[in-house]
Amino acid sequence: MTEPRTDKTGAPVHVDLGEEQGVSTYTVALDDGTTAGRADFVDPPDGGGERVFFHTEVASEFRGRGLGGLLVREALDDSIRRGVTVVPVCSLFGGYLEEHGDEYTAKGGRFRPPGPADLALVRRTVGKEA
Repeated sequence: MTEPRTDKTGAPVHVDLGEEQGVSTYTVALDDGTTAGRADFVDPPDGGGERVFFHTEVASEFRGRGLGGLLVREALDDSIRRGVTVVPVCSLFGGYLEEHGDEYTAKGGRFRPPGPADLALVRRTVGKEA
């Protein structure tokens, strides 16, 4: 996933995936290695082929460069490659899929609305309200 992309200013950026026990993260970084944003998710422990996205943020000094959208698109494209169903607890992911869901499913993506069990999973994993 380290294939270079560019933001709205034309600056090169990279999106990478850090898979950890519990919370995993897609990050977007500038060419100099500065982390500009992140999209956090949880894979349910029972497997199930789902990925629950619950938090996305871009540092204030990098807002307006399209990095949030870039993170969402890269994470969704990777979810297609991995064959996982996206569960958008995060409003940025939910809004994107509300607007572009047909396009996403046409490319082979799958998503479903979050439910109480998804929110409980996030709370258990990160130890705070989702």
